[in-house]
Amino acid sequence: MCDRAALAGLPAATQCHGLERASVDAIAADAGVSKMTVYSNFGSKEGLFEAVVRDRTVAVMAGFPGAGALDPNQPEKVLLVIGERFLALARGDALGALRAVYGVAGAQPEVCRALYKEGPERVMDELAAYLLLASSAGTLKVRNPLQAADLFLSMFLGSGHIRGMLKLDMPDTRENKALLQEAVRVFMRAYGA
Repeated sequence: MCDRAALAGLPAATQCHGLERASVDAIAADAGVSKMTVYSNFGSKEGLFEAVVRDRTVAVMAGFPGAGALDPNQPEKVLLVIGERFLALARGDALGALRAVYGVAGAQPEVCRALYKEGPERVMDELAAYLLLASSAGTLKVRNPLQAADLFLSMFLGSGHIRGMLKLDMPDTRENKALLQEAVRVFMRAYGA
């Protein structure tokens, strides 16, 4: 329970001060736990940060289905679902964690590797596996599934994502829906059977 509270306290403290300047006292106060609780459960502020990133990544990735659960005969519908979920990541609360990770990339490369492996790499691998299944089913023509997955997901990391990373005005629901539909249309035009 206390470790959960400490996990919840880190984002508030780091949003105000950044990870490097956030004190363990501020993190503990935001979490409603003692400083000793933070140290006994995580060893350090950096250990807590790594646990928060891991916890958030697992929570976010829980919404992504595995390739085997997706219908290879319905690539357009599947891409709409995957694109919508990925777009939500590129626009949602996950951006705060991503900003924080970017801020400590030089000092904590292991946190960055863990985030990449459990987040973007996993989504890309699952999408590539699905694209291979759809190609085998004859509904898509994809020569390099990993590259095609990367291209598809990259369509959601344009100006709207950059604006989110910079805490500027985010695209509205209408803009996001238009982007999603256009990304799927472009992908199907390039890879449709």
